[in-house]
Amino acid sequence: MTKTKTSGKTKSAPRVTKGSDNVFADLGLPNPEQHLIKARLTLQIYRIIEQRGMTQSQAAVTLGIKQPHVSLLMRNRAGSFSVGRLLEFLTNLGQDVEVTVRPTRRSHGEMSVTLG
Repeated sequence: MTKTKTSGKTKSAPRVTKGSDNVFADLGLPNPEQHLIKARLTLQIYRIIEQRGMTQSQAAVTLGIKQPHVSLLMRNRAGSFSVGRLLEFLTNLGQDVEVTVRPTRRSHGEMSVTLG
């Protein structure tokens, strides 16, 4: 650990740990892949709504949910929505969604989202 000297006091430099590609795994949350997928899908929904200049009320009609739920989505609070429901929102917004399942060489598969 590197020590720095400031104002006559010795301070320890902060420890920095390189994270993984999944902040939810780094935080030790259960089902980190699912959290990451939901976050990425929610971000895509947010981007589409913003690009179209939709109000939350307009987005609510398009998505088939109430405006307060759109507000939650726009603040990346998708916790109450399943991955399937988020995929449905994307199709309601005119997006094609493709799910690919393939064998893995590992003992446990993984989940990912590719946005185009």
